[in-house]
Amino acid sequence: METSKNHCFSIVFLIVCSAVLSLAHPQVQSHKFVIQETPVKRLCRTQNSITVNGMLPGPTLEVRNGDTLEVLVVNKARYNATIHWHGIRQMRTGWADGPEFVTQCPIRPGGSYTYRFTIQGQEGTLWWHAHSSWLRATVYGALIILPAQGQPYPFPKPMRETAIVLGEWWNADPIDVVREATRTGATPNVSDAYTINGQPGDLYNCSSQDTTIVPIDIGETNLLRVINAALNQPLFFTVANHKLTVVGADASYTKPFTTSVIMLGPGQTTDVLIKGDQLPARYYMAARAYHSAQNAAFDNTTTTAILEYKSAPCPAKKGINAPKPIMPSLPAYNDTNTVTTFSQSFRSLRKAEVPTDIDENLFFTVGLGLNSCPPNFPSSRCQGPNGTRFTASMNNVSFVFPQTFSLLQAYQQGIPGVFTTDFPGTPPLQFDYTGNVSQSLYQPVPGTKLYKLKYGSSVQIVLQDTSIVTPENHPIHLHGYDFYIIAEGFGNFDPKTDTSKFNLVDPPLRNTAAVPVNGWAVIRFVADNPGVWIMHCHLDVHITWGLAMAFLVENGVGELQTLQAPPPDLPIC
Repeated sequence: METSKNHCFSIVFLIVCSAVLSLAHPQVQSHKFVIQETPVKRLCRTQNSITVNGMLPGPTLEVRNGDTLEVLVVNKARYNATIHWHGIRQMRTGWADGPEFVTQCPIRPGGSYTYRFTIQGQEGTLWWHAHSSWLRATVYGALIILPAQGQPYPFPKPMRETAIVLGEWWNADPIDVVREATRTGATPNVSDAYTINGQPGDLYNCSSQDTTIVPIDIGETNLLRVINAALNQPLFFTVANHKLTVVGADASYTKPFTTSVIMLGPGQTTDVLIKGDQLPARYYMAARAYHSAQNAAFDNTTTTAILEYKSAPCPAKKGINAPKPIMPSLPAYNDTNTVTTFSQSFRSLRKAEVPTDIDENLFFTVGLGLNSCPPNFPSSRCQGPNGTRFTASMNNVSFVFPQTFSLLQAYQQGIPGVFTTDFPGTPPLQFDYTGNVSQSLYQPVPGTKLYKLKYGSSVQIVLQDTSIVTPENHPIHLHGYDFYIIAEGFGNFDPKTDTSKFNLVDPPLRNTAAVPVNGWAVIRFVADNPGVWIMHCHLDVHITWGLAMAFLVENGVGELQTLQAPPPDLPIC
């Protein structure tokens, strides 16, 4: 009898143990994304928008460090589509990165593709978005990476967590907006609203009934995961009467620092703790433009959500007697000083492993340009300044995406004529980058040029803004890598004096660097991920104009340093 009891106990113990072990082990998570046209009502009007699963924003994916994601993407829309998993390292899984004609050909209407990749050593807030034309205006969502099972946060566990996804809305099909700009050569129409979790908020027409509400209560410390998913605009974000303690950015932990306002370039994420330490009431969270380009049109509206204390008096049904939520003050649109103070406050939580013996010392100018009107174009197609067409470049090369093969496919299969590997490591011509630039330097050379990196090489890049057409804060995003931002400053980078500013102890680890307006940033990384990785400005109007380049990182030695074979369902061109 006794034996049977022990036997039963050991079976139960085994079941419990295996359940606990399976929780502790990395999981494979499977999801299905259907890209489809959905009627969406915003700003008093209904229009068909491209969404994922009929949702705007799309579904939030929540995974743990070490998990594998499998996402079947079915394209039922009328446009080509791809999905990029912004900030995921994609170690050896470049085929799942997603930028159209870089790591894959697009998923055609009616087609499908399964993205499969493992999250390795990353924790915090990332996001996913379309990476084809301007589809990401409505095709985006949060990608939250929790610590592995049983691992704590490096800060007190928050009572609740909320994704705050900042977006940008047009009363038009965004694809039509970019096509019209490509036709005219002028700047595209600016957006009609910004949004928080898909909703414009109380300051816009026909919007207050759907304003996003974020709950909090007295004594709580909550985590806000803020993502700038706007298409073309860096944004300030603040909460009335509340301080924000920054604890992470781009899925890397930071030394905590407290601020009343944060700024995110498109593509960037910031994790902040907020305390319920004010009188129980309703407080606006608000976001509006940080606009650094002179004389350029921009959307100057303000999106709001409501931080609502659970013990706050309920707003009256009709809203007549309800006190309005308290409104925060926001920095001036062009407040670069606030941006500088904020960006220079970032430090990695722990001592960083910054590469010090540099193999590749690169210097890339980033900025705008103007193309002369081609002789066969009517004036209606050259509506940039003085009858030109807007363009953009890095090191005077305006990036041209291939149309017949993806770059990764061309590299892997040895297909000639798709790209060259002569992207210049330094500007072809040195000039006073942030000074008064001669108009003879305004027109870049178009090309599909890659820069080759040996596996394991240590890379430093100076990213230098230029004043061609206008200086501007450029959010520069590198696919397949995180990098340390070891310094930033204004004017032209000077290796004689500016190297003394390098932080090689605890610089922040990011995937998107906001290069200061009329200034520079220096980044470092080790090229330990083979494949073709695009680096581009995350203002989509600029990538449309060619503000991009790509690295070709060669395979190393053995399987673990080699790009995996392409999956069998990789879309064909």
